[in-house]
Amino acid sequence: MNERHQELRKLAGQLIMIRFPGTELDAATAHFLRTNGIRAVCLFRGNMSDQAQLSKLTADLRAVLGPEALIAIDQEGGAVVRSTWVPAPPAAMGLGAADDTELARRTGAAVARAVKALGFNWNFAPVLDLNNNPHNPVIAERSFGAEPRRAAELAMAWMAGSEAEGIACCVKHFPGHGDTSVDSHRDLPTVDKPRSELEAFELAPFRIAAPAAPAVMTAHIVYPAIDADNPATMSPAILDGILRREWRYDGVIITDGMDMHAIAGRYGAGNAAVRALAAGADMVMALGTPQTQDETLDAIAHAIADGTIARQQVDARLARLSALANKYPVAPRGYAEEEADRAVMAEGWRRALTSRGNPQRPAPGSKVRLVARADVVSDGVSEAGVPAARVAESLRRLFDVELVTFADAERFDWSALPADGRYTILASTSRLRYGPHARATWRPDLHVALWNPYQALDIAAPALMTYGFAAPALDAVNAWLAGELEAQGTCPVPGFA
Repeated sequence: MNERHQELRKLAGQLIMIRFPGTELDAATAHFLRTNGIRAVCLFRGNMSDQAQLSKLTADLRAVLGPEALIAIDQEGGAVVRSTWVPAPPAAMGLGAADDTELARRTGAAVARAVKALGFNWNFAPVLDLNNNPHNPVIAERSFGAEPRRAAELAMAWMAGSEAEGIACCVKHFPGHGDTSVDSHRDLPTVDKPRSELEAFELAPFRIAAPAAPAVMTAHIVYPAIDADNPATMSPAILDGILRREWRYDGVIITDGMDMHAIAGRYGAGNAAVRALAAGADMVMALGTPQTQDETLDAIAHAIADGTIARQQVDARLARLSALANKYPVAPRGYAEEEADRAVMAEGWRRALTSRGNPQRPAPGSKVRLVARADVVSDGVSEAGVPAARVAESLRRLFDVELVTFADAERFDWSALPADGRYTILASTSRLRYGPHARATWRPDLHVALWNPYQALDIAAPALMTYGFAAPALDAVNAWLAGELEAQGTCPVPGFA
């Protein structure tokens, strides 16, 4: 590799964010970061085991990445959290159900205090997607709701809390992933609506909230009314045209993960990265592998060399990234507020609790049959759901509980459950919607939807919706069952009246 190309790779390195495996910064990864001038990493659950380990890892990264380090995390709340031992934030839709901007602000501040104590300075939250599609496989409770202005107000309050604690936010997924039935981690979705509908719905919360956002993350989705040829991540009409020129947004634009099938499987990592930067992105999230990261660095370096990405554009992108890093330096803090923040989060989960269909409580000390999925699954974005045994253990604080698990909802015979008078609770612990067999034949006394609230529409039974499965969600359910709490949340999407 000649000296000029290596110099350009180091320039390219400042424009990408990478991930790496393991819970330690190994010598090979540290060498890769230094050699290529990389300043930005995103850490995931597989990089974390506990407070001491993660604090050391982020400190080691800080030493290698330098004073303008950007160390990022997805700590949205609900099912999308990476550090699972810090206070568990309610999901955005839970905050939408509580409908209190001050609670949203306090939640955003509490999230920021925790991630700052762990050594991060950039949180890829909050979500500004409006979820009005009951079959969306990846957004659902990650959205604040379906009404653009209210969703934007709650998101802005959440961001204000984070800002006050010195953590940069990043709204996502511009220009909107809510009305899709395809997960862009798996394929390339299309939102085929006239521009007027996009303006009234998808674009509206971004137009309102983006000016307050330090960063915006792009969506790997095609919007034919704006650009029929390119997903938003690689669309000059969307990134430069709408975000930069129409809205005059001057914060950082970062792509979603370029390893996702919507992009990597169609365009190739290097080619897609160049197209995203040329379209207006400031930073490419080059997650993938060391091989695809190498490919990305080489492609960007060649694009700078041949003028595909003008040096003036590079300098403008570097200036925005430097401004972000300098405004939100990696500056770990103590966390004396942890217990107080747990109380804030618990309040959010309790106020989010939503009922549907007038559920009736079992009598104190009743015999209860709990039906739940046998395995603990993730949708690839979220953490894995709560184990059935843990739900049973929680309910046993109040009742005599018999646990029945199923492996496949479409094969589980509800009619085979004994007719012995036990009060039957179905706990839904995955994101997956139910199929026709379960919809037609399952009849619990109470359905506790512990993840995706749209599952409450699948089963003809009274329901409680928690918008997530963290421990405070189970505590809120128990408080309702014990008669200590009323479910006063209002689901902020259509179809639940």
